[in-house]
Amino acid sequence: MNKADLSKQPSQVSAMFDQVSTHYDRTNTVMSVGNDLLWRVATTRAVDPRPGDRILDLAAGTGTSSASLAKSGATVVAADFSPGMIEVGRKKYDRVRNMQFVEADATDLPFGDNEFDATTISFGLRNVVEPKKAIAEMFRVTKPGGRIVICEFSTPPNAAMKNLYDFYLERVTPVMVKFSSSNPDAYDYLNDSIKAWPGQRELASWLRGAGWTEVQFRNLTGGIVALHRGTKPRA
Repeated sequence: MNKADLSKQPSQVSAMFDQVSTHYDRTNTVMSVGNDLLWRVATTRAVDPRPGDRILDLAAGTGTSSASLAKSGATVVAADFSPGMIEVGRKKYDRVRNMQFVEADATDLPFGDNEFDATTISFGLRNVVEPKKAIAEMFRVTKPGGRIVICEFSTPPNAAMKNLYDFYLERVTPVMVKFSSSNPDAYDYLNDSIKAWPGQRELASWLRGAGWTEVQFRNLTGGIVALHRGTKPRA
């Protein structure tokens, strides 16, 4: 079984996600105690998809977040670098006509400049070997006036909440994934990547550094997750 490490080598991370693809959605729901559904709703509302929009959902996995966006009538490109994830997603959502799956590297997107009305990534940016480069690529492919939304695990600002969350990651999730994941060892990496990920304000600074304006963030579930938003300036 494949387990990536914090060097985040693309081939290792892709292979790891290939191996967890069949039970990935179920494991996420179990590990988050159902909160993943609430986080998806909050992300969809933040993206604010509209009929006629063209939206890039990066690190889309099996397309669950993409399908939520597509319900609005927007055209959604679900991009991921794991062929296994894409295969599961295509089978799961083959009847959703306004959703397309594309294999893509977040740091070198196969799209032209200014193609999308909105770009979004949920729980995938921390798995990218060069996350700042991915943010810059998202900026490049977004139309002027378009928006970015990042939903990612973060750092609870309350010390008691952070201690409780650390205990959950270290002691509870390893037990839970043994019963719900096809590759429990992979979730050791996922836990490590959450702990190593920067806080809300640092990620906001990365967005500003890439050129995004009107950058703001909102904590969800006490800061376990944060929604970051920004706008690409109009020319």
